[in-house]
Amino acid sequence: MVGQSQLVERLRELARNLWWTWQPNVVALFRELDPALWRKVGHNPVEFLKRLPPDQLERRASEMALDSRIDYAFRRLSEYLRDSKSWGATHASILRSRPVAYFSAEFGLHESLPIYSGGLGVLAGDHLKSASDLGIPLIGIGLLYAQGYFRQTLDASGWQQEVYPSADLELLPIESVLDSNGSPLLVSVQTNSGELHARVWRVEVGRTTLLLLDSNVPENAEWDRALTARLYGGDARTRIRQELLLGVGGVRALRALKINPSVLHLNEGHSAFATLEMTRALMDATGLPFGEAMREVSAMTVFTTHTPVAAGHDRFPADLVEEHLGKIREAMHLSYEDFMGLGRVYPGDHNEPFCMTVLALKLSRRANGVSALHGVVSRRMWQPLYGNVPEENVPIGHITNGVHVQTWVAPQMHQLFDRQLGPDWPTRQRHPETWEAIEQVEDAELWETQQVLKARLINFVRMRLAAQARRRDEPDESIDRAMQALDLGALTIGFARRFATYKRAGLILQDVERLLKLVGSIERPIQIIFGGKAHPEDRMGKELIQNIVRLTKQDPFGSRIVFVEDYDMHVARQLVQGVDVWMNNPRRPQEASGTSGEKAVLNAALNFSILDGWWAEAYDGANGFSIGVGQTHAVPSVQDQRDYESLVETLTNEVIPLYFDRDATGLPRGWIARQKHAFRTLAWRFNADRMVMDYAWNGYLPAAGGLSCQMPRT
Repeated sequence: MVGQSQLVERLRELARNLWWTWQPNVVALFRELDPALWRKVGHNPVEFLKRLPPDQLERRASEMALDSRIDYAFRRLSEYLRDSKSWGATHASILRSRPVAYFSAEFGLHESLPIYSGGLGVLAGDHLKSASDLGIPLIGIGLLYAQGYFRQTLDASGWQQEVYPSADLELLPIESVLDSNGSPLLVSVQTNSGELHARVWRVEVGRTTLLLLDSNVPENAEWDRALTARLYGGDARTRIRQELLLGVGGVRALRALKINPSVLHLNEGHSAFATLEMTRALMDATGLPFGEAMREVSAMTVFTTHTPVAAGHDRFPADLVEEHLGKIREAMHLSYEDFMGLGRVYPGDHNEPFCMTVLALKLSRRANGVSALHGVVSRRMWQPLYGNVPEENVPIGHITNGVHVQTWVAPQMHQLFDRQLGPDWPTRQRHPETWEAIEQVEDAELWETQQVLKARLINFVRMRLAAQARRRDEPDESIDRAMQALDLGALTIGFARRFATYKRAGLILQDVERLLKLVGSIERPIQIIFGGKAHPEDRMGKELIQNIVRLTKQDPFGSRIVFVEDYDMHVARQLVQGVDVWMNNPRRPQEASGTSGEKAVLNAALNFSILDGWWAEAYDGANGFSIGVGQTHAVPSVQDQRDYESLVETLTNEVIPLYFDRDATGLPRGWIARQKHAFRTLAWRFNADRMVMDYAWNGYLPAAGGLSCQMPRT
């Protein structure tokens, strides 16, 4: 046993490494010390420990006999960090001295560190976690957004309001990086309109490290101090300055820390300026001319594009680019026109803006989309960049996204896997044979586990709805109705994502009378839980949210259709872990990948989706349900109507009957068989371990100087 003061220190050590976020036993430790405070601080252990007086913490630990559990968790973390027998130690040792530098504008690691907006950031967070588990040397580079994306509230009319609370950096799981003098490390970027400065912070994510740049320093002018305050906020000038700090400042932070990466991985085009800074630095160090230095940097760069819509790629006018990159252009001895040509599909077109994705594609040897279909869309979109190269030969491949399993699987489901797949299943999750044992799980055990999760979700939603009503000063009757919403016996459908128009959140609401027959059924009712944010400037997205909220105020929809405010990683976990069905109906082929459905699979939910993104290569006819047959129509309104008809018909004729077809014991045997088949065919493929290994074999190792590799069975 350890002393009480040492116990407190070990808890603080656990809180400072985000390894705890995918360790359910460690999460339980914090929660059990003071459940109410744990909820109040938003599951932030750093703030939790600061607010919990040490004497109270020691007393509580003693009362709950948590001493040995805390000691055990601390030893597990220490052993994890020291492990020298990881997959990466065997297969990616070339990266040990010169790691991968992984750039992303956002990282979704946990709700207590709100520097993400949605899928791109959560994907980046899952990438770091799996790189840690696999032991692949990787350093993340991002920005520290003190106000994050935004907190969403809805007013009495259902209109989205944005709130931007400033985080107290002392309460975040971050540490200041210090220079050789023991002072906070600063990096700077010179522009034609002055110098930008940023402080560097460090976040430990298991065995990986994330560096975050923060412009809120006295050395900056007042307007630049707020530059990194908000994610995806401001005008084009704000965005280019953020991306300058991310790319150029990020490379300079690595250099200041004497980290010499062998691979640059650009997660979307926001960080493409990193390639220019690497090229400039290489020219300065070696005397190489621009062309040769650019080829060297291109050979070490891996670029992942996530955006299948042309309008979604960052583009900047030439004058903004020259203002911010002019100094780097001059250092590389490039003319104005040659430099602007790096960001143009047609270099000679002086009216074409500078595109970050074009820059990333031109300065990377390896590029990929995030699903097989997205690879096809990306090759078609960017074919003009490659002249006479046929579309099918455009050098953009695909690596389909996956999710970090231990982050997203519910503790109850984790325990079931421990019993049925073996306690070491997380290290074997990428092997198909690991999941074959799911067929041996008793139907009743799987059903009961999922029902427990569903009951937990319903309680969570009721509490959130009641809190929303109280905040709006609604009468007691509204609060009472909120606490009665949803029914454990109803087929529960989840739909939660960014409320962009192409995601068509309102598709199922197109015909209210038909919807009423489904939610109002006495024998086979359905219910839908909505969540998600619209971009602050997206009026159509806000109107869609408002329409859904208005519907929830009408009987009988109010007890069957609900909207949960402020969708974040915490809300996402509750939804994907508790629903029966995960619905996704984007306008094909505009969903690059989509990973929420992959998270739902891990918790026994069945996907009900358009054949787009990952589902287009995952659906086999028996591991979920499809909306449509994968065809698109040239007229969007026609496609929308066809997809709506398919959605309702499939829901009515396939999904609902299968769910409610029960045997004499009350079990839906056909439904459970489909759940097991989904586990067996999907869980091993669509996880982040497999994804990161794909990046290692097909991107990192060749880029680091190894030969092009064929992935062995490991």
